[in-house]
Amino acid sequence: MGDTTKDDDSSSQSKSVRREKRAYFFRKWTRIDLMRASAVGAVHVLCLLAPFNFKWEALQFGVMLAIVTSLSITFSYHRNLTHRSFKLPKWLEYPFAYSALFALQGHPIDWVSTHRFHHQFTDSDRDPHSPIEGFWFSHVFWIFDTNYIREKCGGRNNVMDLKQQWFYRFLRKTIGLHILTFWGLVYFWGGLPYLTCGVGVGGAIGYHGTWLINSACHIWGSQAWNTKDTSRNVWWLGLFTMGESWHNNHHAFEASARHGLEWYQVDITWYLIRFFQALGFATDVKWPTDAQKRKMAFAR
Repeated sequence: MGDTTKDDDSSSQSKSVRREKRAYFFRKWTRIDLMRASAVGAVHVLCLLAPFNFKWEALQFGVMLAIVTSLSITFSYHRNLTHRSFKLPKWLEYPFAYSALFALQGHPIDWVSTHRFHHQFTDSDRDPHSPIEGFWFSHVFWIFDTNYIREKCGGRNNVMDLKQQWFYRFLRKTIGLHILTFWGLVYFWGGLPYLTCGVGVGGAIGYHGTWLINSACHIWGSQAWNTKDTSRNVWWLGLFTMGESWHNNHHAFEASARHGLEWYQVDITWYLIRFFQALGFATDVKWPTDAQKRKMAFAR
């Protein structure tokens, strides 16, 4: 069973906090910044237009789209690819990673790299989306400032395991084509109702579900483990985030496939992992040992 405690090397990183607040809007915007802002803006505009193009079946499609893509993010991008909490055969790993593209949160190489940097530099001046720089920065605005992230974290040199695989290089180069094709198919299938209630509402739900982990789960909630950072468990987000909001648990045991460590902590992503483990497809599934729990427990 792999070590699921916080990396000692990462905890020894500099914890100095930036005093100057980064300008959100009045700065140089790169082409990637503009593309990301356009995608996020388009989803929210479509969401606002949904009441004027409302159909129940379109809304149901949007909710299902949010569930599937959000679960793909948590199951694939986060627990499988970022933390290697479990292993999957490639014929199963790749489709889950592909479906996560339609959550509109970027390709796997970019997403995984950013999240690994977050754990390596949590709450320091090198954290890509530190809550210390403000709620809205950690919630969304960090996404649109690639130069700032590069300045803080450096190059994407922490994802060589993904860069060495042709499939993830292919997704990095062609992500825009896949998303535009999907949006086009949705429009031709169901027209504006499916584009607004589906892509708009579903996309907005998925966005804020993920973003609240970076913001709310470092500001509100409780701490069950002595992680020496701002990570929190937020119970009321558990179902909405597929179990990701047991965030203090996650920071304590980063490689654990299970975030809801108690029976009452709802963790849908973990249930899916257990399902594939029961079928024999998910292997090397990691969770914290009793010794690791004692190490991370608060002193009584």
